[in-house]
Amino acid sequence: MIRRVTAPALFPPPTYSHASVVEAGTKLAFLAGSVPLDAQGSLVGEGDPVRQAEQVIANLEEQLRAIGSDLAHVLATDVYVVSQETSVLSAVWEVVEASGLSTGPHSSTLIGVACLGYSGQLVEITATAAIPEEAR
Repeated sequence: MIRRVTAPALFPPPTYSHASVVEAGTKLAFLAGSVPLDAQGSLVGEGDPVRQAEQVIANLEEQLRAIGSDLAHVLATDVYVVSQETSVLSAVWEVVEASGLSTGPHSSTLIGVACLGYSGQLVEITATAAIPEEAR
């Protein structure tokens, strides 16, 4: 159902693929950005991008569970981090790697940005996922 591709002519990515190919007939889900809010709407991990990334991943798992999917079926993500420091982006990426998202590995872009939608928000992840046949 999912074929992960690393282009042999390109530098091999460390923990993601260059592309994810999904065969026709597969149900796809395009998820809204997962944010570091708890179930009551309070910001988790103020000032701490690693803690926020952990909450974002936990919320992403809930989004996926609601549609009958999981982290292993994520095809692509965009990881937004409020920072210009590569060390901060790398720390957030370590959370992504540890989460199981890189198991595929999925296709991903890590982006440093100036700000995000919620006051104090430092991390957001958007995702595209396949929904397994058994969940349809």
